[in-house]
Amino acid sequence: MSGASAGPPDDKTLPTPDPARVQLIRSYGPGHFVIGERDWRTPVLVTPATTVEWSVSRAEDLSLASLAPLRQLQPPPELLVLGCGARAIFVPPALRVELKEAGLALEVVDTGSACRIYNVLLAEGRRVAAALVPL
Repeated sequence: MSGASAGPPDDKTLPTPDPARVQLIRSYGPGHFVIGERDWRTPVLVTPATTVEWSVSRAEDLSLASLAPLRQLQPPPELLVLGCGARAIFVPPALRVELKEAGLALEVVDTGSACRIYNVLLAEGRRVAAALVPL
């Protein structure tokens, strides 16, 4: 009998997106993000294709209108990861419903977690976007 195992392989390496082709969050820290090759020092909206300044100063300013750049994308993202800064905030149920009706599921976490979640979902080929407030 050979030494081959019937179980799944031990290698759990995830696919890594090509940073030249997608907006990969490379690092984050107090007051900034490195996305692709650029250092951002403002809140940002990140999608696989582009990163833009986000017109909010705090996660509490989230609204459907503040996400207008995402709603113009084709195909639109299916999931928004909201990075709130040092800790997650409460998003009112009415706003969650409004986002859901616009076709956008919402995950609300601290900014560090949002960066990691975004990168994993990006690697899985999901239609993801991140709205990030710096730490």
